[in-house]
Amino acid sequence: MKEIVTTMTQRGQVTVPAEVRRRLGLRPRDKVAFAIEDDKVQLVPARFTLESAFGSVKPPTKTADFKAISQAAREEKIEKGIRKLGQS
Repeated sequence: MKEIVTTMTQRGQVTVPAEVRRRLGLRPRDKVAFAIEDDKVQLVPARFTLESAFGSVKPPTKTADFKAISQAAREEKIEKGIRKLGQS
């Protein structure tokens, strides 16, 4: 078993050595998990997180166009404002 030593900062952070990142297939912003069993801890890639699953499933219906919804809401507010001015 090969052992690689690294130093923990005062904030509890460590740098994952390049060899370990390569072996685990880790890239920047990837999530990792600590698998704890008895007195042993393993660092493993966290493959199925909400972030990693985002966008992997297409919605059943077409998503709404935010710009169109926003424009319609603005127009409705303007019309209400005009009607309110007409009542004064």
